[in-house]
Amino acid sequence: MKRVAVMQPYFLPYIGYFQLINAVDEFIIYDNIQFSKKGWFHRNRFLQNGKDEYFTLPLKKDSDYLDVRDRFLSEGWESEKDKILRKIKENYRKAPFFEVAFPLIEEIFSFKNTNLFEFSFNSLKILCFWLEIKTAFTISSSLAIDHETLRGESKVLALCKVISATHYVNPIGGLELYNSTNFENNNLELSFIKSKPIVYQQFTESFVPWLSILDLMMFNSKDQIKLWLNEFDVIRN
Repeated sequence: MKRVAVMQPYFLPYIGYFQLINAVDEFIIYDNIQFSKKGWFHRNRFLQNGKDEYFTLPLKKDSDYLDVRDRFLSEGWESEKDKILRKIKENYRKAPFFEVAFPLIEEIFSFKNTNLFEFSFNSLKILCFWLEIKTAFTISSSLAIDHETLRGESKVLALCKVISATHYVNPIGGLELYNSTNFENNNLELSFIKSKPIVYQQFTESFVPWLSILDLMMFNSKDQIKLWLNEFDVIRN
């Protein structure tokens, strides 16, 4: 059995993204997918004054119709990077695992390649190495399928076929996107993972859920986060 997931590259995503990576044998990451300002390609949420707040990677002005691999961090990235890191430090410096987590975040932000896909992909590789996730990564454009015309489910099926997958795993949000019969006809098992509620002590009694992985890293040990990688239910359509 070869379990596969296919996802967009997200920057410092929430724990559910890493649960998905950990749940499969091969993780195909899209580089040739259209960028969206409303997506999670270049932003996420962290804790600020007890509430969720966005932090965003500044991008060079360009067409919103470009693929994520054709977008770049802004020309003023070096100064903007320092501002974001200062904000993270100000908000988390009193967190119990700050001294462990912050150097890793600094390493991620210090990556020299300003291509948005490469920058986000590098952050995922660093965090997966830290969490001891052994899943293999494959970049979508490296696979020999019809990237020009295939979309949605048809593209996923083609990607799975070319790497001889037997089982496709997707987050629960995609439950309505896929037709299980089409997967059966292609000799593919289809299942979805739904993250269980994860609660931990932040600075205040009012817990803010599903923030960036950096929030978990600031308040929890690596061993605890590794345990949470398996805290999900499997749903078959």
